[in-house]
Amino acid sequence: MNRLEAFFEAHALRPWQPGIVDCCLALADWAVECGYRDPASHLRGSYDSEEGFRAIIEEAGSVTALVGSCAACIGLLTLREPAGGAIGVIGSPTNIHRQFGAMYDGASWQVRSFGGFSQMVARPLAIWSI
Repeated sequence: MNRLEAFFEAHALRPWQPGIVDCCLALADWAVECGYRDPASHLRGSYDSEEGFRAIIEEAGSVTALVGSCAACIGLLTLREPAGGAIGVIGSPTNIHRQFGAMYDGASWQVRSFGGFSQMVARPLAIWSI
């Protein structure tokens, strides 16, 4: 089992809890696992519901903008194509409520949801290397 697979397995044991364990904070958790400081420390615990998360997304303008600001604060570089371990935002370019924080496992995008990580086929909107 590689490091990313082990991360997926261990993270899936944590119960879904907006503001603690969700699709975007999973990306920050992966960054911390890879030795970066927590890029989303300012978001942790600042919401506790889907509605609270949506309000933060709306304030940021999109999930891409929100994740992008976190990625920038730890110096992650953008990518044109995903590589194993990369993080990104996938989904609708026009509907901010259909955008998801995702991790690339080398073959497909994986999104953290209630039961753990699962594959999601969607257009990448932004990609960062870790």
